[in-house]
Amino acid sequence: MILCVCGNDRSFNECCQEIIEGRRDASTPEELMRSRYSAYAKGDGRYLVLSAIKENRYEDDAELIEQFAKSVDWLKLDVLNAIGDEVEFKAYYKDQQSVKVLHEKSVFVKEDGVWRYKDGELYASKVQRNESCPCGSGKKFKKCCAK
Repeated sequence: MILCVCGNDRSFNECCQEIIEGRRDASTPEELMRSRYSAYAKGDGRYLVLSAIKENRYEDDAELIEQFAKSVDWLKLDVLNAIGDEVEFKAYYKDQQSVKVLHEKSVFVKEDGVWRYKDGELYASKVQRNESCPCGSGKKFKKCCAK
């Protein structure tokens, strides 16, 4: 079994795919955030637009999101905190130059009874030299992808 790209110990089919395809709603903000990460990893801009609150939905963004999402390799997701309607996470990806990290504290709200992404606070973060490489090699970052 291939585990879900969001990092949960379930298959993609049993985890984020059901939410992305609209077969069920996310039951918590963390579950919605994980499905949004999976949508980035799969290049599904449509879902990323639809999972935002109505006032932040811009259909034209779907194609731009897909272009970005498909231009990088998504490496891993670390959920740092999930308290109430906020989820803090680090999403690691590799572009043509280096490994980067998106560190955000996201805010979610229930809209029409369904969890939606509202907005988030970004933090200036980078992969530290001595932490495990996000590529999953088991090596330290400085001895792996940082080279």
